[in-house]
Amino acid sequence: MAEGGRPIFSRGDHTLEVPMRMFRENRRRLCERLRADPNYQPGSVVLLEGGHSEMRHSSDHELLFRQESYFHWAFGITEPDCFGAIDVDTGNCTIFMPRLPADYAVWMGTLHPPEYFRKKYAVDSSYYSDEISTVLSKDAGPLLLLHGLNTDSGSYTEEAAFDGISEYKTDNSLLHPHISECRVFKSDLEIEMLRYTNSVSSEAHKKIMKNIKPGMYEYQCESMFQNHCYTEGGMRHVAYTCIGASGTNCAVLHYGHAGAPNDRAIQDGDMCLFDMGGEYYCYASDITCSFPANGKFTDRQKNIYNAVLKSSRAVMAACKPGVNYADMHRLADRTHLEELVKIGLLHGDVDEMLAVHMGAVFMPHGLGHLLGVDTHDVGGYPEGVSRIDEPGLKSLRTTRDLEARMCLTVEPGIYFIDTLIEAALNNPDQNKFINRTELEKYRNFGGVRIEDNIMVTDDGIELLTQVPRTVDEIEALMANNSEC
Repeated sequence: MAEGGRPIFSRGDHTLEVPMRMFRENRRRLCERLRADPNYQPGSVVLLEGGHSEMRHSSDHELLFRQESYFHWAFGITEPDCFGAIDVDTGNCTIFMPRLPADYAVWMGTLHPPEYFRKKYAVDSSYYSDEISTVLSKDAGPLLLLHGLNTDSGSYTEEAAFDGISEYKTDNSLLHPHISECRVFKSDLEIEMLRYTNSVSSEAHKKIMKNIKPGMYEYQCESMFQNHCYTEGGMRHVAYTCIGASGTNCAVLHYGHAGAPNDRAIQDGDMCLFDMGGEYYCYASDITCSFPANGKFTDRQKNIYNAVLKSSRAVMAACKPGVNYADMHRLADRTHLEELVKIGLLHGDVDEMLAVHMGAVFMPHGLGHLLGVDTHDVGGYPEGVSRIDEPGLKSLRTTRDLEARMCLTVEPGIYFIDTLIEAALNNPDQNKFINRTELEKYRNFGGVRIEDNIMVTDDGIELLTQVPRTVDEIEALMANNSEC
């Protein structure tokens, strides 16, 4: 809370101020959708349970807490172990905070009463969580509980639970589709959040480009990114595990995991692929920059990079309301194949290549995904929208028609993944298009991905990511690679 009592979130004067009215607006939009549903029962109350504080395995080491995303979207509460209730008819909001033992004050600092949190989060009322059953009426409409499938993870949301909930009427089918759909379409204040996360993260990527040198380790670049996001942007969290790949590691789509923790020494002549995004107050960014470690593209690096850049720009030029995102994935595939023919890696008719899924040999992942409170944000496959069971497209995280206020990533890539190339070389439907001699020159190339974040407008897109993208722009930025 800012001085003077104005309810905002901020990490300092140099960071974005987020007013609590953003969450009040989110709740208003949710209540309007619920009341418009023919299955809505008057007197209903949305009840959400926040995330829990957790220890590392069997130890007493408390993990750094990050709020559950639906709960954050509705309330903006940063503390763990809370509940929030919304009276759908009136929009009134009540939050329930844990009643902590008095001796917590020794270790955790001042223990605030419920009234403190009522003011901090600009809600109508606040109580302790052990008072839920005495505050919420058992005679009104049902408690609307969150139960639904995350189509990216395959996991289900956790329904709120408290002592005495069995005495209430509950409904766990109405809420999930409506709150998920609300998260798909961003408010003005949410768009400002995503502009901010992109601005800070873009500058962090540029800092890496200005400072990287052959001989550094990948994790040193990851550290540089995180330091900038936290120091300059107040971002304690990154939006996902950083991918800091160099050389052949650039062909590992989710490099950076515990078994490959960005620990390779970067070599002169390597391409680098850094997929990293900062997170501010639970709102994500997701940006990938690919560039040569020494700041100067070779001809082969230019060939692949420019092919991906052409695909990226073709997709963004075509994106607007009414366009289907699966068609954008297909456009990326077509552009890649056309460019690979020009380079000489492939030969033959591109339409025939598309018919046998040659695009997925070089881009096995989806073109992009919705972006918001989660990096892979919810709402990609609502009822009536189906995943396409074809190579490449089956990994696309949404096949929806684009609409204004959707925020998405556009992330085409071309990779030389041994497993996929060997399969294509042994597939008579695909190997007839491959120039084996030319392909061998690229087998140890790694890969290139170019990932930007966009917001769909009424007649096109707004590009949120601001990093150098052309070969000339990248080489110019890296030319004086001496900043400390």
